[in-house]
Order: sequence, then structure tokens, then C-alpha cells
Amino acid sequence: MDLKDKVAIVTGSATGVGAATALKLAGRGARVVVNYTRSEKEARETLSACEKAGAEAILVQADVAKDEDCRKLAQAAIDRWGRIELLVNNAGITKFADARDLSLLSGEDFLRIYAVNVVGAYQMTRACAPAMKAAGFGAVVNVSSIAGVMGVGSSIAYAASKGALNTMTLSLARALGPEIRVNAVCPGFIESRWLLEGYGREGYEALKKRYEETTPLGRAATPEKVAEAILFLLSGTELITGETLILDSGMHLGAAPLKAR
Repeated sequence: MDLKDKVAIVTGSATGVGAATALKLAGRGARVVVNYTRSEKEARETLSACEKAGAEAILVQADVAKDEDCRKLAQAAIDRWGRIELLVNNAGITKFADARDLSLLSGEDFLRIYAVNVVGAYQMTRACAPAMKAAGFGAVVNVSSIAGVMGVGSSIAYAASKGALNTMTLSLARALGPEIRVNAVCPGFIESRWLLEGYGREGYEALKKRYEETTPLGRAATPEKVAEAILFLLSGTELITGETLILDSGMHLGAAPLKAR
């Protein structure tokens, strides 16, 4: 599908997968809403990169955990361009907590993580759906995680939230067709500042090494590789909805056979 002049909102697009997705959309000629909650400097850099790629782009501060902010984000796109066709629910948070120590997570931790990772994606989809329905076309991609498939990752609360997001993807796909398709991507280890800051340099390098040694494909993802899959679900097909596309180098298949070195 030609993305030229399509209007896309990418939540949490200051850095990482969100920034990479915004830039790839810009490179395909889409009009992009760059969103951030706190990382204004990085978000402005993403905005500038989109504009340098020749795209029209705007910057909107909004916390997707707040319904009024979700509506503000959608309205900003409509006010500027009159429509919305594409939504990438990328904004997400976690609390890094060893799953073996249940005392590290509180009920408040769960509620905050769910507020962004699940409720935020729902509120954004709800805010954008009327414009998509009016256009007769829409595509939503939820950025989930292998954590939601395998129950692993930075914390139990994060894994549970991504499992909920995967289930919600199915529900929304049923509810919003035929005009709107809803899919999800489930990356494994991504080379990112987010994981580096969460695990620290030593923990990050150890986790990456183990991932590369034990997955069948033996390589970590980059934000750009995940963004490629997101663009495929946005524009590369018209017959896929309710899909959770796993991007984990085969991690979900179990340990890889021993490899010759």
C-alpha cells in the first residue's frame, strides 16, 4: 500500500522502536505525529529527522495513560490533516524486577504498567477509530513483546501486561473490522537504551550474549528491524488482522541446537 500522505500516529516515538517506526513512515511519505511523555529533547530529534526525510510531521506531548491526552493526540492529527489512517501503539513502561522475588512488585506497580501498556493502547485506539471508520480504512499495530507470549522479561507485571495486550489485539480486531485491521508485533531482545538502562551494562551484555547463543537465529533485534515488521503490518497486507507476529529469532521454539564455532 502506498503510504504517501497517510496520517500516522506513533506513541512513544522519542526513542527506540517508536522513533525508528516514525522515521520509516516518514521515508515512505506518510504524515507523522511524533509523541512523547517526558523525553522532549529526543522527541524533537525524531521530529527533525522525519522532516529531513521530506515528511510533514508534528510533535505532541501526551501521556497515553490519560484518556484526555489520547483524545488530544488524535485531535491534533485531525486538526492538522483532517484524518487518521495509521496508529502504532508503541508507548510502554516496565519496572525491572527479578521474578523470583515477589516482594519487588506492588499493586501500584501493576496498575501503572497496565495503565500505559494496556489501557493506553485501548484509549488511543478508541480515540482514533472514528476517524479511521470515516475514512473507510485504518490499521493499528500494538507493540507487544515475547514477554506476553512466554511469561518472561523485565518483570511479571510487564509480561502480564503484554499478554493482556495480545488478547486485546484479538478483541479489537473482531470489533473494528472490516474497516480497521488490528495486529501486534512481539519482539524478543532489542538492542536499545531502554534495556541498557534497565539491566545496566554488565547485565545487558550478558543477556544479549545468552540470547544470541541460545536462539535458533542467533541474533538480537534492532529498533529498525522491528519497525520494518510494523510497516509490513501497516501497509504490506490487507488480509491480516488479529495477528501477533513474533520477532524473537526463534526464542519461543526453545533452546537452539549446539552451533559449530
